[in-house]
Amino acid sequence: MFEWLLKIPSALAEAAPAAGTTAAGVPDPSSPASLISMFLPMILIVGVFYFLMIRPQRKKDKKVKDMLANLKPGDRICTIGGIYGTIKGLREDTVILSVGKDNIEMVFARWAIRNVEEVTVENEGELLT
Repeated sequence: MFEWLLKIPSALAEAAPAAGTTAAGVPDPSSPASLISMFLPMILIVGVFYFLMIRPQRKKDKKVKDMLANLKPGDRICTIGGIYGTIKGLREDTVILSVGKDNIEMVFARWAIRNVEEVTVENEGELLT
């Protein structure tokens, strides 16, 4: 049923060699055109990956690193768990937060901070600043 599919490679091997190929039908590896045609798709794929995936991720990582380096006491932050608080103190790898209207202190890892809030957040009808 699919015997025609098996005959395709042999039919291609019997075809006349094109320009820039050897007598066996294999492209001549020393010709510049064949080298360019072999490496150009790989170079284009690497370029597309760099500009669509690697470069934006590096920019985002740099922005997060700068935000974490510029933390200071008194900043309102949001953690990756969704907890809003005010920074009371900073250590090398940890942050002490004051949370809620009772100012309960919690300790978080510095990497667990999602962002610094620029606006105030309302909590149970009371405005937190």
